[in-house]
Amino acid sequence: MARKAADSKDLKKDKKKDEKKAKSAKEKTPAKEEKKSAREEKKKKETKEEKKPKDKKKEKLAEESEKTLEEEMEEQLTDEEIENFQIDKVDMDKLTNKVCLFLSNYDDGIIQSELWKKFKLTSRDGSRLALKLERMGIITREKILENKRWTYVLKIKKTPVSTESIENAPCLVCPVEQKCSIDGEVSPRTCQWIEEWTIAELSKPKKKKEQ
Repeated sequence: MARKAADSKDLKKDKKKDEKKAKSAKEKTPAKEEKKSAREEKKKKETKEEKKPKDKKKEKLAEESEKTLEEEMEEQLTDEEIENFQIDKVDMDKLTNKVCLFLSNYDDGIIQSELWKKFKLTSRDGSRLALKLERMGIITREKILENKRWTYVLKIKKTPVSTESIENAPCLVCPVEQKCSIDGEVSPRTCQWIEEWTIAELSKPKKKKEQ
């Protein structure tokens, strides 16, 4: 009987030990899984971070390789075609003067699309005009990224001389211009035509400066 009781106690002890081991194994398993999951997450994060600079580099290269309308035109048009650019039924000298006077109000320049809207020009005509004015040394073009697209800021370099103030001057069509001199028989000091023209010009209302 005593032996049976001892055997029964040993069995109980073994059973308790097995239960403890099973419990300990169960507790360790989730911890291992958590550690494994944490390692995997860390690895994924590191992989993503490694990819980011590459993706940004690709985006930057794609942006830089994108050509503007002007760059495409420069490749397609000859120097002569750019320099002799003309818009149908438009006085190019007057348009050039207006554009330059408008640009002179902006020290930091203006985005070309805004300028073309102001003068009701198509993007194509405006871009060709910009190329022409740059070749003439009147404006500078600065390439910038605006709303994820490449465009240009136009800045005035030098304002062309305006002939508007002498357009109707009588001297330009004077029949006795060759005889005219300060102290001569025909003189600007006594010229009736100059006097009438001056009075007419002074009586004209002044034009408001374009904003």
